[in-house]
Amino acid sequence: MAVTEAERRAMSRALELAVLGPRGINPQVGAVILSPAGDVLAEGWHRGAGTPHAEVDALSQLAPGDARGATAVVTLEPCNHTGRTGPCAQALIEAGIGRVVYALDDPGAQSGGGADRLRAAGIEVDGGEQADASHALIDGWLTVQRLGRPEIIVKWAQSLDGRAAAADGTSQWITGAAARADVHRRRADSDAIVVGTGTVLADDPALTARDGERLLPHQPVPVVIGTRETPSAAAVHRHPLSPLFYATHDLHEVVADLRERGVQRVFVEGGPTLASAFIAEGLADRVLAYIAPVLLGGDRLALADIGVPTINAARRLTIDEWVPLGADLLAIARFTHEEGDD
Repeated sequence: MAVTEAERRAMSRALELAVLGPRGINPQVGAVILSPAGDVLAEGWHRGAGTPHAEVDALSQLAPGDARGATAVVTLEPCNHTGRTGPCAQALIEAGIGRVVYALDDPGAQSGGGADRLRAAGIEVDGGEQADASHALIDGWLTVQRLGRPEIIVKWAQSLDGRAAAADGTSQWITGAAARADVHRRRADSDAIVVGTGTVLADDPALTARDGERLLPHQPVPVVIGTRETPSAAAVHRHPLSPLFYATHDLHEVVADLRERGVQRVFVEGGPTLASAFIAEGLADRVLAYIAPVLLGGDRLALADIGVPTINAARRLTIDEWVPLGADLLAIARFTHEEGDD
């Protein structure tokens, strides 16, 4: 059966509802229940880990039997596993739903397969409606499912000759105002911003996302990695969100914990030591290199040792975009993995 106009409108509405839920361990999902005549019976969305999924949230607004023969329109394939809540596919079956229209397949090894379970119960299922829009909405969550960890973006600013600071250690400001404003916008697109204790002690950064002096609506959680103590008067303690401190050099341990906290995108903005460590450990997915048309010379390189003893071991990247920012240039690149790598 082809997707009807009423179902298309319901999917657009479900995508609007999904945005009301928080980003985190679980995906943002919206659901709309339609009567056999195409009228909206109920709406729902997932409100966070441990709460009912979108389909169950919508069904809970109906009296027993009211969903019999109805159509459930959902932005993600109904799940097929028991976690903190039961499988949504089974809830739809028990409610007597007669048809399910969903946007995107669930990629989870355990949670996927809901569509097959529904079909086996005699329910008509149609997938793929507005899949691109659903994918864009939960892109961060999908990346976590694919990588097994958050997406990690490593950022630095450098001179044209690859230096991060002058001989005396000063680095503010290598790039201009347009580049700095771009950094803040990208901070706001992330769930966590990571620096090392060396950066905290040297620069005392606020680690906020700002438009001038105004805080942007979404703030990344500040994360400080390193065994040196952060002073109680450090600016990071005045961040709108409580900072996370990791007294370790084990980046895999840090990243695993961030995933458990629901972090989907990490913005690494420490100095050369931390940036190099993430790259050396294979924990970098993209690079943002802000390049200023200045020459500094000296040995304060934007990157330190990343485990490349010979040219054949070079970390290869693919440039996705060159972005002019005033007098500066931003290179957005992703790491090119060899066939068979994760």
